[in-house]
Amino acid sequence: MGLIAVSGQPGCRFEEVARIAANRLSFELVTASRIASAVEKEFAPLSTVPEKAYLDLVASIVARLATTHHLVICGDGMELLFKQLPGMLRVNIVAPDSVRVGNIMLDERLDRPAARQSIRAMEERQRAERKQKFGLSGLPAHLFDLILNAEQLDPEHIAELIVNAAHSSGLVERGYLSAAAEAQLQFRCRLRLSKHGIVPPDKIALPRKSFAHPSEQIFANLLDFYRIPWEYEPRSFPIQWDREGKVSEAFTPDFYLTEFDLYVELTTMKQSLVTRKNRKVKLLRELYPHVNIQVFYQKDFENLIFKYGLAERTVAKV
Repeated sequence: MGLIAVSGQPGCRFEEVARIAANRLSFELVTASRIASAVEKEFAPLSTVPEKAYLDLVASIVARLATTHHLVICGDGMELLFKQLPGMLRVNIVAPDSVRVGNIMLDERLDRPAARQSIRAMEERQRAERKQKFGLSGLPAHLFDLILNAEQLDPEHIAELIVNAAHSSGLVERGYLSAAAEAQLQFRCRLRLSKHGIVPPDKIALPRKSFAHPSEQIFANLLDFYRIPWEYEPRSFPIQWDREGKVSEAFTPDFYLTEFDLYVELTTMKQSLVTRKNRKVKLLRELYPHVNIQVFYQKDFENLIFKYGLAERTVAKV
């Protein structure tokens, strides 16, 4: 997918740079205000959710948009989405203090002392917000692919450098994010968000089932908590046949998440059984490459359920 994250120091006009670059590349521009609006519509107002949940909320929004558009994302900390959306071009705009103060003087019609004071206030606010949301108060250089100095370059020139970098790195030729990749990313984001108690506003009808193992009941309750529709063991896939062509072995994943077109298999059991199950999953992927499946091992499941206190939260709903 074509994905560019643009951020910068206060007073560097990086928002203008992002807009120009998006127009020249015919990419969709995603601003901080647009992200906030989408989060409020799909989850909750940003002011009501924990700061630590911010990146997962943004990743969920961006992943959905990336299935139909190439994107230029403009906002502080967006370079950190690289862990969830690898391959993005990460750009940071910097400039000497004199240039940034001059820009604020022009943009806000302030005298020099007032503009300098405004810059300092914005820098302090940026550091505080980065520390709360991302655990980083600064902007380490290694987080960026391009650091562009606006001392002698105006927004038009800087945007052109970004456009050239996008073309030379092959971003423009890439396809959109696949539905399977988005499904897995969305599922991981939602499970991480669930530890913060963030629940989407929409309601769904949730089925009741008898489960073969208590871990399946806990997992189903977790999905219920997060309003993720699911089906339990809805389909068996033949994976071995005898000489006469009759099915000799089949594999039935534990859950199917209809919203994500994703099968989930839990393996909270001893290693010998896990090895047998891994063999079945491998065969399933080889025989049915179009089937999207994710495996949760015992350690993954324990981290998901117990580390974040979800056992008490979900068991209470049994």
